[in-house]
Amino acid sequence: MKKLLASLALGLSLLTGGVAALAETPAAAPTASAPAASASAETKPTEAAAPAAAPAAAAAAVTASAPAAAASAPVPNKGDTAWMMVSTLLVILMTVPGLALFYGGLVRSKNMLSVLMQVLVTFSLIVVLWFLYGYSLAFTEGNAFIGGFDRLFMKGIWDNAAGTFANAATFSKGVVIPEIVFAAFQATFAGITCALIVGAFAERMKFSAVLMFMVLWFTFSYAPIAHMVWFWMGPDAYGTKDLVDAMNAKGGYLWQSGALDFAGGTVVHINAAVAGLVGAFMVGKRIGYGKEAMAPHSLTMTMVGASLLWVGWFGFNAGSALEANGFAALAFINTFAATAAAVLAWCLGEALMRGKASMLGGASGAVAGLVAITPAAGNVGIGGALIIGAVGGFACLWGVNGLKKILKADDSLDVFGVHGIGGIVGALLTGVFNSPALGGPGYVADWVTASMVTSADYSIASQVWVQAKAVLTTVVWSGVVSFIAFKVVDLTIGLRVSEEDEREGLDITSHGETAYNR
Repeated sequence: MKKLLASLALGLSLLTGGVAALAETPAAAPTASAPAASASAETKPTEAAAPAAAPAAAAAAVTASAPAAAASAPVPNKGDTAWMMVSTLLVILMTVPGLALFYGGLVRSKNMLSVLMQVLVTFSLIVVLWFLYGYSLAFTEGNAFIGGFDRLFMKGIWDNAAGTFANAATFSKGVVIPEIVFAAFQATFAGITCALIVGAFAERMKFSAVLMFMVLWFTFSYAPIAHMVWFWMGPDAYGTKDLVDAMNAKGGYLWQSGALDFAGGTVVHINAAVAGLVGAFMVGKRIGYGKEAMAPHSLTMTMVGASLLWVGWFGFNAGSALEANGFAALAFINTFAATAAAVLAWCLGEALMRGKASMLGGASGAVAGLVAITPAAGNVGIGGALIIGAVGGFACLWGVNGLKKILKADDSLDVFGVHGIGGIVGALLTGVFNSPALGGPGYVADWVTASMVTSADYSIASQVWVQAKAVLTTVVWSGVVSFIAFKVVDLTIGLRVSEEDEREGLDITSHGETAYNR
């Protein structure tokens, strides 16, 4: 326990200086013209189109310093607020117990509790850090790469004396939700992203090392990437054409470029997958990997976990519309359809490769489809979702078989093979099927009038290139931060448990208990 407390103290001291340095970085120079895409637009006075180009979860925060305009200030709709609170609960369900059981069933029985603990405690740690400083770094105005300290310790998010709450922008002009709800929703994204990484080095990493790494990586990779992709000034900031360039320049780096990420293909899946792959290399292979049997100990639990992930993912994707509107429904049905298509694709691929489809393959296919549709959920039509799901299923099947052999990394639970490959496929194909000519909604071409890009003006090649740049930026950023974070942890408290502890199992050696009676 002393080592754990010491490692957390060291991690917090390291991040304090680093975050301050990031926050003081000069703002990036404004771009010469407005980005090609942004988020949503109003299709009619009462219903707004969800993000078609920047992310759905992004739009966030009205700046902390913006005074509430007394009589004309928009009032949150109770239906939108209720939907976002339900969506937040669904994402918690995805993580605890969904992801925990999915991962737990895949490891050997002697490491079941260690995986459950790593997911549970990582999620809890990141939620706390989110409310202390993470939300501020991700969703307040700073520069193109990181936010500022306007919401440090959640200051200004509500006035307890007056009983009033700050509001956050959605993707429709004149529509807001309580910022406190938006902050809670985004906290679950940060938490599950870090928890995803656990699967790559399962069964061999010190518990204290896991937590110290998460503090560093969350601070220097998750928060900046979330800011780069999802932060902008909101639709109401675009009042007149002379404000466009100034407002665009205040957005995150990848948002300014017009990258489309509805619910986290780059921010969540690629970001976490790269960190996991780096960790798999730096922590090293499990003892006996490739020589001893390391079969999952409970595929029943893995199936239960995958099912909970599928249910919870509706909050993850449909909630990212930030409103209870038609585009939330589009993200909902696309999440449904793409996941089913990926299950069938994975099972078909397995049947062709091995002569039979497996339950593990079906569950893995479901997760692959969920990952692939995440950046595209509200950005494509139903036909595009079915194709993305099917392609994602086949691609991730290759990722956990062919690519894994090429990389020669012991990515224990195939974090990169599923979340990395699925996220990349989904991000790139979003640029294809967002096209109005292929049934997609397109993106907002002019935020002053909230007019959508026309089919004639939409360039698939250009948008795919924008998507590719977002993918590459995320891969490089997360890769560099992850390498440095793992190295810092290794040089301070060490990454791995001893060989004796690893052979006995982390349940007993790290936590003093077992999942099952012997």
